[in-house]
Amino acid sequence: MLDVAMIERGLEKTGKSKGGLAAAMGVRPGAVSEILGGERLVKASEIIPIMEYLELNLAPIMGRVGAGAVIEPDYEQVPPEGLGDITLPFPIMEETIAFEIVGDSMLPKYESGDVIVVYKDQRHPLSSFYGEEAVVRLKTGERYLKTIERGKSPSVVNLTSFNAKPIVGVKLDWVGEICLSMPKGQLERLRAKSARPRKKGR
Repeated sequence: MLDVAMIERGLEKTGKSKGGLAAAMGVRPGAVSEILGGERLVKASEIIPIMEYLELNLAPIMGRVGAGAVIEPDYEQVPPEGLGDITLPFPIMEETIAFEIVGDSMLPKYESGDVIVVYKDQRHPLSSFYGEEAVVRLKTGERYLKTIERGKSPSVVNLTSFNAKPIVGVKLDWVGEICLSMPKGQLERLRAKSARPRKKGR
């Protein structure tokens, strides 16, 4: 759901103006201030223009994550700005990043070429992720999409998957909590749709 906090975050992040947002929405300039001040609600017809103008539906693809394949950032050669953005059909509430899945160890749930969106910052302690799938970065730098299992001590974990041997007794540097996953076919349809020229209104 689109709320005031998301609009404020979008204005700050993009550096765009309230006047520009009002123009994108097709409303008078003061309407945006009224929305931000709680004096006016966002209309259903205004959600998509707000979302697209403020880029609230974009998540940067910051590299690839291994589901069986080993992804070593030192050799991946991903530019600092990432590999582009994934355009989602709805606004994202928190700061998120995306990874393209490489490998087949998480079949049938995740396929190579799918994109997984995770929260940029780790918001919960490691122990809260036991038994859950997540994107992880090891202390040694490798990234994986795995299920996190309790290790022999609180400082280490075991990483398991559907179709590969477990990785036992490793230390994690970061846990990317999964926000959503986008199957490869769905991504291709969204990209094709966004590439089509829009009809101009009267």
